[in-house]
Amino acid sequence: MIKARGLQRRFTSRGRTVEAVKGVDIDVTEGELVGFLGPNGAGKTTTLRMLTTLLTPTAGEARVAGCDLRADPVGVRRRIGYVAQGGGTGPECKVAEEIELQGRLYGLGKADAIARGKELTEQLDLSGLDQRLTKTLSGGQRRRLDIALGLIHSPKLVFFDEPTTGLDPQSRANLWEHIRTLRSEQGVTLFLTTHYLEEADTLCDRILVIDGGEIVAEGTPDALKARVSGDGVVLGVDEDVTTRAAEIVGRADGAHDLVTTPGEVRFRVPRGDTALPALLRAFDAEGLTMQSMQVQRPTLDDVFLTLTGRSLRDSDGGDTDTADGTAANGTAADDNDGNDSDRNEETTRVA
Repeated sequence: MIKARGLQRRFTSRGRTVEAVKGVDIDVTEGELVGFLGPNGAGKTTTLRMLTTLLTPTAGEARVAGCDLRADPVGVRRRIGYVAQGGGTGPECKVAEEIELQGRLYGLGKADAIARGKELTEQLDLSGLDQRLTKTLSGGQRRRLDIALGLIHSPKLVFFDEPTTGLDPQSRANLWEHIRTLRSEQGVTLFLTTHYLEEADTLCDRILVIDGGEIVAEGTPDALKARVSGDGVVLGVDEDVTTRAAEIVGRADGAHDLVTTPGEVRFRVPRGDTALPALLRAFDAEGLTMQSMQVQRPTLDDVFLTLTGRSLRDSDGGDTDTADGTAANGTAADDNDGNDSDRNEETTRVA
């Protein structure tokens, strides 16, 4: 459904050239749910905009939903669905009007557009809201309406740009279920960008991790987490015995990455659940008492930390747009892609 090779995008502003995306290769097979994970400013949205024809690549090539991205962009648009991060609805329009209009723009007759709209509103828990103005909908309802607009023409490939940003936990979990249903019951191939680690971990069959405009890792969530060496363990002890506790931990089989702070010992071991009983016995033998203990399975943030030396969570929101349209880290800011940013809403309605 997606095959991209060497996809690049450069921006020039005030005589300065910035490589936002540095030649990425992407493969997505039919029926997959693939997550595109990375911090703000890493190139996620820029890549997504190229794949959905909103930005022309500086270099590289791609086939999307069977159409050549450069030679047949209109064919790509006809075959894909796109749910933009900012949404694409008019605040003063009624739900039914928005859905019908989107269907008509994709070439459906009025009766077919209305019938398809009713089908989608039932599937997405929007029944009974057809005469409501979109501005009166809750955040979760608006995002489900955005999905309905992206699905009106029954595409087999749908792009989501950070679909749950700004939603409360209950609305986010509800939307996750609808996204899963699209894949499991309708066979839709899904490609979504996100900076929510738990979203990528929970939803995706496979994850691509991008940083600094380059894909630094890819694989299933479990395979990526397996790249991190062992479980993280945190032991709480009395401050005055921290050094002695660290010495005991240092003798444990497989213990590594030992870090201490007053009253706390952090380390990794191959299996935290089997290491703790032996550590308890060793502490008892030395007359020491653990105040607390935690075993943490590797997370996607641990993967990113291992790969780049920094945390995804620390990176989120850390890139601020500068006057020249680049992020503070020197990459092009995802939400400030030059003159193309003002085309977002318009191009979501291109048939």
